[in-house]
Order: sequence, then C-alpha cells, then structure tokens
Amino acid sequence: MSDYTPLSAVGEFGLIRKINEKIELRNDSTIKGIGDDAAVLQPKEKQVVVTSDMLLEGVHFDLSFCPLKHLGYKAVAVNVSDVAAMNARPTQITVNIALGARFTVEAVEELYEGIRLACDNYKVDLVGGDTTSSAAGLVISITALGEAAPEQIVYRNGAKVNDLVCVTGDLGAAYMGLQILEREKQAFLANPEMQPELENKQYIVGRQLRPEARMDVIYDLKERGIQPTAMIDISDGLASELFHICSQSKVGATVFKDNLPADPQMLQTALEFNIDPLTCIMNGGEDYELLFTVPLSAYDELKNHPDITIIGKITEESEGVNLATKSGQVFPLKAQGWSHF
Repeated sequence: MSDYTPLSAVGEFGLIRKINEKIELRNDSTIKGIGDDAAVLQPKEKQVVVTSDMLLEGVHFDLSFCPLKHLGYKAVAVNVSDVAAMNARPTQITVNIALGARFTVEAVEELYEGIRLACDNYKVDLVGGDTTSSAAGLVISITALGEAAPEQIVYRNGAKVNDLVCVTGDLGAAYMGLQILEREKQAFLANPEMQPELENKQYIVGRQLRPEARMDVIYDLKERGIQPTAMIDISDGLASELFHICSQSKVGATVFKDNLPADPQMLQTALEFNIDPLTCIMNGGEDYELLFTVPLSAYDELKNHPDITIIGKITEESEGVNLATKSGQVFPLKAQGWSHF
C-alpha cells in the first residue's frame, strides 16, 4: 500500500489548510492573509511594485532533475529578483498552482516547503493563491508585491552618460548548470544504472536549480547611500538586459570583456562542452544577478566590493552597445537572450 496521499483524499480546502498551517506573517503591511475572499494590505505611504512570473513543466523546468523543494524556492526567488530590480523590498506573494493527477499531497507539501523556505529567507508573506487541476503537468504562477518610498524606486530608464555599469555575483553558471543536468538526464535515459557525474559541478548545478535573488546587495547599497540610476535583473542574459537599459535610457554602453565576472567551475565546464564562456556570460540567462548603473562618484565605494563588479560605462546613444577587449578592439554587441515563443 502506498504511503502517499492522493489529492482527492484531502480536497482543495484540506490542501489549503495543510499549506496555511505553516504560514507565518511577518510584514506590518499585511493586514489579512490566507483565509478570506482576498488578502488585505496597507503599505503606509509607500509605493507598491507588482510582478508576476509563470513556470510551466516541460518549458521552464524538468522534474526529472529538479526537486520540488528547489522548484518552490526558485519560483519565489525569480519573482523577488524582479522586486529587487526595482530597488524595492519584497513584502507579499500569492501562489497559483495547477496540478496533474500524478501529484500527491506529500509532493505538494514538498513544493510548498521550498516556497516557505524562500518566504522565510526573503521575509515575505504568502497571502493567497489558487489551486486547480491540470491536464498538462505542473504549472506555478507567482505574483510578488514589494514596497518602497517613491524616491527610492529605480527604473530601467535612468542611466546617464558616464555612469558605471555594474553586475552582482558571477555570470553564465546557471546556463552551464543546465547543460550538466541535461547531459546527465540523457545518460540516465540511456542507462538507468549509471550514477550522475556531478563531482566538482555542485556550484553551477545549484545556480540552475536554486538561484538566489540579490536582496543582500539591495540592502547593502542602501546602507552605503548608493542609489542605482537604472537596474534590471539578469534573467535572459547580460547582453539582452543591457540592451533593455540602453534602449529605455536612450544611451549606449561599453562593456570590458576582461571585467566580466565568471566562476572557475563555469569556465572549466564550458571548455568541456566546447562552448565559448563569453557566450555563456553574455547570453546564458537565469543567473538572476542584478545589472545596474551608478554615478561615477560611486567608483571608490564599489571598486573593491566583494559582490559587485564594475564591468563598463554608459556612453552616448550614438556609440551603440559594445564589447571592448584589452587590446582596444571594440565589437558591437548582439542580444541573443531567451526567446519565450
């Protein structure tokens, strides 16, 4: 007899009760969370930012190598990352899930354990959502809300000529982590007796399965009194995101190839796969790091920052968006980020 509980045994309301038992509210702006027809929020003289993201099984994730707890965590993190990119503090999320018949109560609880861990980490309240059946696998849709004083919100259109171009963390690791996972899946399908070869690949695999939103950097910049002039999170690749900032700010940019931050594990794995590491950095996506611009006056404060790298500068719009090498060669950049259709 199976130790797992079919969803039909508890029903929608029973499932919601199980989920709600472990939910803790922590934000003053949350007046009413789960348990009524709608949540009630009161942000108190702040502006509210709202973002939403949908993840579909077979399109955005593969459950053959993506644990449900990691998936729940990632689903929250990618939404919090969008709030971070507005220079706002995340406060609430709603979670909508559509489930196929193969999912058990325990599987859903595992997914929500990851969601709860992310809520704890980012200090956000789960205040509502919906569950329904699905004939096409698992679907997760999360809406995240955040708040900030009006003067603190940062848009994509504020970059100015001579601003510094900065990124957090390192780039390209999530893309190479996906290549490793896809390779090991194919090896398993060919021979189920094979053990996955993940030795010395834990970092890049983790970057794919469980990324972190860089709220730590947002809080750090606030403490230093530095407000970015423009900002975006890197979900579709550095080149694509840089084009977004430049087009909306009506500026150009020069990025210096030798300044681009990369983890040694990513570089080594790219060589193993015969993939140009620069392609991973510029076009890989799913790193969920932050790309932002700051005034030149912030240089001394940020030049030795352990989590921020100055990769270039903002130029006149007529100069375009370029990649410069140490030898002085300049190449026009192309955006080849993730295509959603």
